[in-house]
Amino acid sequence: MTDKKPGFCYPKEAPGEPRNRVSQRTGMKVYLDIIGCRLNQSEIERFASQFRAAGHTLVSDPAEADLTVVNTCTVTTAAAADSRQKIRAAARAGSREVLVTGCWATMEPQNAAALPGVSRVIPNADKDALVSEILQIPPEVFDLEPVERLPIPGARLRTRAFIKAQDGCDNRCTFCITTVARGKGRSRPISEIIADVRAAHRGGAQEAAITGVHLGSWGSDFETPQPLKSLVEAILRETSIPRLRLSSLEPWDLEQDFFALWEDNRLARHLHLPLQSGCAATLRRMARKTTPDEYFRLVATARAAIPGVAITTDVIVGFPGEREADFQESLDFVRGMDFAGGHVFAYSARPGTAAARMPDQIPHPVRKARSVKMRAAFDEAETAYQTRFLGLTLSVLWESATALGPRGWTVSGLTDNYLRVYAQASQRLWNRITLVQLTKLTGSGLHGIISIT
Repeated sequence: MTDKKPGFCYPKEAPGEPRNRVSQRTGMKVYLDIIGCRLNQSEIERFASQFRAAGHTLVSDPAEADLTVVNTCTVTTAAAADSRQKIRAAARAGSREVLVTGCWATMEPQNAAALPGVSRVIPNADKDALVSEILQIPPEVFDLEPVERLPIPGARLRTRAFIKAQDGCDNRCTFCITTVARGKGRSRPISEIIADVRAAHRGGAQEAAITGVHLGSWGSDFETPQPLKSLVEAILRETSIPRLRLSSLEPWDLEQDFFALWEDNRLARHLHLPLQSGCAATLRRMARKTTPDEYFRLVATARAAIPGVAITTDVIVGFPGEREADFQESLDFVRGMDFAGGHVFAYSARPGTAAARMPDQIPHPVRKARSVKMRAAFDEAETAYQTRFLGLTLSVLWESATALGPRGWTVSGLTDNYLRVYAQASQRLWNRITLVQLTKLTGSGLHGIISIT
């Protein structure tokens, strides 16, 4: 066949073997998997609804699959390695065909195409049409009638639905490869996002998490720009989803009155505000559009407006040129912020980024040692935040349930402010919201007594 699509990457074909194997089958069993961010999760949830609408079945194991789709990540060298491992594992498990997309596949399409079992590599630019392309059906088919957005079986089963509102980024943070892999910022229309939230709710989701590469920039690329606040207001006004969560927000994107949105108690009291460093000099080398002082004031405003809010963040250690005094400044800032938790990343040089070309690259053992110290600071802060809620009663969305035989179930879930809670239940409470009195804190998280079932 000679109908290869520009921008797609295809492995070499065996003699007599048709390239477009997927489109020649009906009633396929499809396995979906990701590495990386919530945006990748939102994308495979959309793939899932489209495959189902086209009459195919999702399975929980690549060994059962006619087709596996892996949505890859390249934000760090470890994420790229995990992407390759997932692809190889699907082929070893016996999936008849493996299709690869996402950021690592976009940056290294030839390497992705060379992995065992890979039939096609679809870059991020063509990802929105992935299902319609491989099934060779018009994308408009999926818009003809509303469908349920059901959970994905297997390892990607989630009680909350991840809804993509925006893709790409116009920032130029010197460490970030995502801008290269995802392209310029693009916002989805409010009507499409609301339709996705409603579909998720019809499918049983009790929580929707709105996500994007640079979510705070949503609406800035419209002919008549709109602030993110208008999107959140519309979702709260026009849907009945019980709980709405916002994913990562850059700290310079938020309007002065943004936190007034939390007057609606359906909006989860959790803000993930990436800091990346508590050192002003390091932030400048990163080309971040904030300073430690500005960040501190933003968090203080959020806490004043949203009682009990969880503020979490990301921090990179070992960034090029980070002196010991710079790291200590960052560590001291983190210790003084009383975060509810955070992710620590040892700097990972990504080819094609400005930081990878900077002088004074920090030795790996130093990066590792700094990671240990920074993680300890976050662990201490997380424990202090959790302790504040002992004795209180909060609502929990139950995400997992393990049978205990005659004794019932051990259930685990999250409060709206992102506290991990465990409890004993007489019934399987997966994907239900109940009230729980928090009674003790252990190394695994908070434990409580379910007061209403």
